[in-house]
Amino acid sequence: MHKSKRRGVYAGSFDPPTNGHLWMIREGARLFDELVVAIGVNPEKRTMFTIEERRAMLSEITKDLANVIVASFENKYLVTYAKSIDAGYILRGVRSAQDYAFEHTMQQVNFGIDPDIRMVFQMPPKDIENISSSQVKELVGPEGWIEVVSRYVPQCALEALMGKAAKAGHR
Repeated sequence: MHKSKRRGVYAGSFDPPTNGHLWMIREGARLFDELVVAIGVNPEKRTMFTIEERRAMLSEITKDLANVIVASFENKYLVTYAKSIDAGYILRGVRSAQDYAFEHTMQQVNFGIDPDIRMVFQMPPKDIENISSSQVKELVGPEGWIEVVSRYVPQCALEALMGKAAKAGHR
């Protein structure tokens, strides 16, 4: 009997990818036969990096993970996207009680759309659990920002942030 692959999707804006994202991706690569890291495109959301820039950063930080694929999607619910790529699982991070409440509601909504797609939740380690992409972007600019931000993002994301900051006149 042929065993089907366990394919999971880990989606986000990844604007920019953080060490928390990288931790989640590594966990997903360990849990699933194949993990699709999907950049969700929301035209209403202002982003710092283009899809191509985010895809390049994600490809760089996942190059050592043979079972990880970087993709993007737009104008679809995540659960619908998961089904469209034959993924049976959606990987989500839970950093706080607020995240849990949000994810609990989303699990119910997703189950209503497609009860065959399972949600898998991971809790990141304490040292990386509280930093989001939005918070990282807010740290860029003031004196000493590079040292502060370097704790929270992979090297390629730091370099990309430094490039954007230089264009904006920050050092």
